Amino acid sequence: MIEINLVPDVKQELIRAQQLRATVISIATLVGIVSAGIVVVLSLYVFGAQTLRSTLADGAIKSEQEKISKVDGLGNALTIQAQLLKLSELGQDRQVNSRVFDLLSAIVPPAPNTIAISKTAVDTEKRTITIDAQADNGFAALEVFRKTIEATHLEYSEADAVRSVALATDISDSNRSYGEDASGKKVLRFTISFTYPDELFMRSTSNATIVGPDRKNATDSFEGVPESLFTSRAADSKAGNN
Repeated sequence: MIEINLVPDVKQELIRAQQLRATVISIATLVGIVSAGIVVVLSLYVFGAQTLRSTLADGAIKSEQEKISKVDGLGNALTIQAQLLKLSELGQDRQVNSRVFDLLSAIVPPAPNTIAISKTAVDTEKRTITIDAQADNGFAALEVFRKTIEATHLEYSEADAVRSVALATDISDSNRSYGEDASGKKVLRFTISFTYPDELFMRSTSNATIVGPDRKNATDSFEGVPESLFTSRAADSKAGNN
């Protein structure tokens, strides 16, 4: 049997191209349908399932909130719990202001330049100590008192080492005037103030010791402060102030 191909080669190429185009179009259509299906599924999940889950979660939160709000005294319990959690932190930040008595005992010079303190004020915000005092020995006692404060240091332990810082900076005196004490004796009244280091009253300061020119007082272990260290403020001198 003899077969004769009457279709030219160009026609055959055209037929193959049409078949390839039809295949590509079919595949593209199928991919488009699948992609559209995926988009629809994702849309249903985002706008359907997610919305449903959010609604259920909000409902559960509201329900539990209503249950909690019905508990008697819950607000007070939570407040107390929050305060209890802060007790440790507050304890660490609390200052040991009682060390001021050891400080005063260390800085008062010996006779004949002893002074009597009528008032002491500690400003923890400005870190200053202000002392109202009076001296029998007049300006000489004031000068000795000031130099004693300048020469006094605070020693404490830190990381197995002994640290030392000046007890006072920015020392100044004011309100100098003469007055009469309870016995009628003429005394010099004055006010002296200075800035103290942070370590002086910090609870974390370990083994704190106030070291003066001629004495050493261990803070937190000093058993007492001499009563002679304090006195009532002298009255104005009858002869007038200088």
